[in-house]
Amino acid sequence: MPTFYEFFAGGGMARAGLGPAWSCLFANDFDAKKAAAYKSNWGDDHLKPGDVASLKSADLPGSADLAWASFPCQDLSLAGSGAGLDGERSGTFWPFWDLITKLKEEDRAPRMIALENVSGALSSHKGRDFAAIGEALAESGYRFGALLIDAVHFVPQSRPRLFVVGVRSETEIPSALISSVPDLLWHPDHLLSAYEKLSRKARESWVWWKLPPPPVRVCAFADLIEEEPQGVAWHTPEETRRLLSLMSPLNRRKVEQAKKLRRRIVGGVYRRTRKDEQGNRVQRAEVRFDDISGCLRTPVGGSSRQTIIIVEGPKVRSRLLSPREAARLMGLPETYQLPANYNEAYHLAGDGVVVPVVQFLKDNLCEAVLMSHEAGGRQAA
Repeated sequence: MPTFYEFFAGGGMARAGLGPAWSCLFANDFDAKKAAAYKSNWGDDHLKPGDVASLKSADLPGSADLAWASFPCQDLSLAGSGAGLDGERSGTFWPFWDLITKLKEEDRAPRMIALENVSGALSSHKGRDFAAIGEALAESGYRFGALLIDAVHFVPQSRPRLFVVGVRSETEIPSALISSVPDLLWHPDHLLSAYEKLSRKARESWVWWKLPPPPVRVCAFADLIEEEPQGVAWHTPEETRRLLSLMSPLNRRKVEQAKKLRRRIVGGVYRRTRKDEQGNRVQRAEVRFDDISGCLRTPVGGSSRQTIIIVEGPKVRSRLLSPREAARLMGLPETYQLPANYNEAYHLAGDGVVVPVVQFLKDNLCEAVLMSHEAGGRQAA
């Protein structure tokens, strides 16, 4: 059974994606509320809450096949502080990497590393932060490559995320997993630009990962929306009118066009600050009716919480996205236990990794590498 460590674990969404055939040896998260959600769903046998900087290599049992780290994105996000890997939150990558380095010294380095973050990590500090991550992997003896995967291929949510996957240099990588050239589906132009800024040593350790096309997504945003949600209430007519009043003429036309279809249309709405015709900063409500949710965010202020709008002919209703609907957009099963508090549940979802994306990487990359290694070990024996 493959084994893994889960750093910055949140509610254990990477664990959900890896599935029951993988054994968790250790999990850690700084946030006590997320750790409580992790415990509710997975137990606490392997959970050690607290600051990653306080961990010692002795806290990590055995030698894991995979170390998964969805390290904080706030300082790397295009909407964040711009502090990058020097920031208080995203800078926690370095104490995590210190642990990996210590495990290497003890001959216990994970066979594979998977890092997940926002796509802004590619351009943060003009590419220097991504280059620093690549240098760390190469210096520690990992061959690695990066993929930009949008969760929209798997769930009805627009959520592009960067995945950096490294394999210890002594582990043979099956040739079927390596491409001689980038694939624009997984390696778009801004990833190619980031690659060009890597050091020579990092480029020498680089792999263009080869993955199959994503599966055909079978569910739409409207399929996940409940008529009688738990944890939220439908807006009053006055609140819905207020929401509509915040829309620009372009977005109001979208609503009017949806009315003319005379069937149930579900849209997602975010409130954003925009400049009006006079250059003044005003709050706007922006709607999309493409049956895809906008990217879930952590609920820092009301603008980060997604509202849904349902149009049925002349009837228009609105409300906040429910916690269970947010969980579905992350690919979590209905059995997953969410915090009772709305903001805690929404934060847990908005700050997580999409479960089917983890499963896709596990099925098509991680297990293929590990199975090949095991087969090679048996032949050598």
